[in-house]
Amino acid sequence: MPARDIYHNAVRKALEKEDWQIIKDPFILRWGARDLYIDLGAEKLIAAEKSGLKIAVEIKSFIGASPVTDLENALGQYILYYDILSRIEPDRRLYLAIRQETYLELFQEPIGKLLLENQRFCLLVFDSEQEIILEWIP
Repeated sequence: MPARDIYHNAVRKALEKEDWQIIKDPFILRWGARDLYIDLGAEKLIAAEKSGLKIAVEIKSFIGASPVTDLENALGQYILYYDILSRIEPDRRLYLAIRQETYLELFQEPIGKLLLENQRFCLLVFDSEQEIILEWIP
Protein backbone atom coordinates (compact mmCIF):
# COMPACT_ATOMS: atom_id res chain seq x y z
CA MET A 1 0.00 0.00 0.00
CA PRO A 2 1.46 3.41 -0.94
CA ALA A 3 2.31 6.04 1.66
CA ARG A 4 -0.29 8.67 2.48
CA ASP A 5 0.04 12.16 1.09
CA ILE A 6 1.13 14.77 3.66
CA TYR A 7 -2.28 16.46 3.35
CA HIS A 8 -4.31 13.27 3.74
CA ASN A 9 -5.63 14.06 7.21
CA ALA A 10 -6.40 17.70 6.33
CA VAL A 11 -8.54 16.62 3.38
CA ARG A 12 -10.26 13.90 5.38
CA LYS A 13 -11.14 16.39 8.14
CA ALA A 14 -12.33 18.95 5.58
CA LEU A 15 -14.68 16.39 4.03
CA GLU A 16 -15.99 15.32 7.42
CA LYS A 17 -16.69 18.98 8.28
CA GLU A 18 -18.97 19.05 5.23
CA ASP A 19 -20.81 15.94 6.44
CA TRP A 20 -19.13 13.47 4.09
CA GLN A 21 -18.86 10.00 5.56
CA ILE A 22 -15.48 8.43 4.82
CA ILE A 23 -16.28 4.86 3.84
CA LYS A 24 -12.91 3.71 2.50
CA ASP A 25 -9.44 4.90 3.49
CA PRO A 26 -7.92 3.98 1.11
CA PHE A 27 -10.40 3.22 -1.65
CA ILE A 28 -9.03 0.09 -3.35
CA LEU A 29 -9.55 -0.37 -7.08
CA ARG A 30 -9.10 -3.94 -8.22
CA TRP A 31 -8.59 -4.37 -11.95
CA GLY A 32 -7.38 -7.68 -13.25
CA ALA A 33 -4.44 -8.80 -11.13
CA ARG A 34 -3.67 -5.24 -10.00
CA ASP A 35 -4.72 -3.25 -6.97
CA LEU A 36 -4.62 0.53 -7.14
CA TYR A 37 -5.30 2.87 -4.24
CA ILE A 38 -7.30 6.08 -4.36
CA ASP A 39 -6.77 8.00 -1.13
CA LEU A 40 -10.38 8.28 0.05
CA GLY A 41 -13.88 7.08 -0.74
CA ALA A 42 -16.74 9.12 0.71
CA GLU A 43 -20.52 9.30 0.61
CA LYS A 44 -23.03 11.95 1.55
CA LEU A 45 -26.70 11.25 2.08
CA ILE A 46 -29.11 13.71 0.53
CA ALA A 47 -32.63 13.79 1.98
CA ALA A 48 -34.25 13.90 -1.46
CA GLU A 49 -32.19 11.00 -2.82
CA LYS A 50 -32.12 7.43 -1.63
CA SER A 51 -28.61 6.73 -2.86
CA GLY A 52 -26.91 10.05 -2.08
CA LEU A 53 -23.64 11.28 -3.55
CA LYS A 54 -20.50 9.18 -3.93
CA ILE A 55 -16.98 10.43 -4.51
CA ALA A 56 -13.42 9.16 -4.56
CA VAL A 57 -10.63 11.61 -3.75
CA GLU A 58 -7.00 11.43 -4.82
CA ILE A 59 -4.87 13.86 -2.80
CA LYS A 60 -1.78 15.47 -4.30
CA SER A 61 0.66 17.75 -2.48
CA PHE A 62 2.54 19.17 -5.51
CA ILE A 63 5.71 19.67 -3.48
CA GLY A 64 8.18 18.21 -5.97
CA ALA A 65 10.97 20.14 -7.67
CA SER A 66 8.79 20.84 -10.72
CA PRO A 67 5.09 21.68 -10.46
CA VAL A 68 4.65 20.71 -14.13
CA THR A 69 6.16 17.26 -13.51
CA ASP A 70 3.84 16.87 -10.52
CA LEU A 71 0.94 17.90 -12.76
CA GLU A 72 1.91 15.39 -15.45
CA ASN A 73 2.09 12.59 -12.87
CA ALA A 74 -1.21 13.60 -11.28
CA LEU A 75 -2.94 13.72 -14.67
CA GLY A 76 -1.72 10.25 -15.62
CA GLN A 77 -2.80 8.80 -12.29
CA TYR A 78 -6.17 10.58 -12.46
CA ILE A 79 -6.90 9.25 -15.97
CA LEU A 80 -6.02 5.69 -14.94
CA TYR A 81 -8.19 5.85 -11.81
CA TYR A 82 -11.02 7.57 -13.68
CA ASP A 83 -11.14 4.91 -16.39
CA ILE A 84 -11.18 2.03 -13.91
CA LEU A 85 -13.62 3.71 -11.53
CA SER A 86 -16.02 4.44 -14.40
CA ARG A 87 -16.23 0.68 -15.02
CA ILE A 88 -16.41 -0.45 -11.39
CA GLU A 89 -18.58 2.30 -9.87
CA PRO A 90 -19.86 4.62 -12.60
CA ASP A 91 -21.97 6.58 -10.11
CA ARG A 92 -18.91 7.62 -8.07
CA ARG A 93 -17.19 10.87 -9.12
CA LEU A 94 -13.41 11.16 -8.91
CA TYR A 95 -11.81 14.35 -7.56
CA LEU A 96 -8.23 15.48 -7.37
CA ALA A 97 -7.67 17.29 -4.06
CA ILE A 98 -5.14 20.12 -4.22
CA ARG A 99 -4.16 22.98 -1.94
CA GLN A 100 -5.34 26.47 -2.73
CA GLU A 101 -1.72 27.48 -3.41
CA THR A 102 -1.43 24.80 -6.10
CA TYR A 103 -4.72 25.87 -7.65
CA LEU A 104 -3.56 29.49 -7.84
CA GLU A 105 -0.10 28.57 -9.11
CA LEU A 106 -1.04 26.01 -11.77
CA PHE A 107 -4.72 26.18 -12.59
CA GLN A 108 -4.97 29.94 -12.99
CA GLU A 109 -2.31 29.97 -15.70
CA PRO A 110 -2.75 28.71 -19.29
CA ILE A 111 -1.56 25.11 -18.72
CA GLY A 112 -4.03 24.49 -15.89
CA LYS A 113 -6.85 26.45 -17.53
CA LEU A 114 -6.50 24.25 -20.60
CA LEU A 115 -6.92 21.10 -18.51
CA LEU A 116 -9.99 22.51 -16.76
CA GLU A 117 -11.55 23.73 -20.02
CA ASN A 118 -11.08 20.26 -21.49
CA GLN A 119 -12.59 18.77 -18.32
CA ARG A 120 -9.55 16.62 -17.57
CA PHE A 121 -10.01 16.96 -13.80
CA CYS A 122 -12.66 17.44 -11.18
CA LEU A 123 -10.88 19.44 -8.48
CA LEU A 124 -11.42 19.77 -4.77
CA VAL A 125 -9.50 22.85 -3.62
CA PHE A 126 -8.73 22.90 0.10
CA ASP A 127 -7.04 25.01 2.76
CA SER A 128 -4.56 22.75 4.53
CA GLU A 129 -4.25 24.90 7.65
CA GLN A 130 -7.95 25.47 8.29
CA GLU A 131 -8.81 21.98 7.01
CA ILE A 132 -11.71 23.23 4.92
CA ILE A 133 -12.84 22.82 1.34
CA LEU A 134 -12.75 26.10 -0.54
CA GLU A 135 -14.09 25.03 -3.92
CA TRP A 136 -15.46 22.09 -5.86
CA ILE A 137 -14.70 22.32 -9.58
CA PRO A 138 -16.65 19.76 -11.65
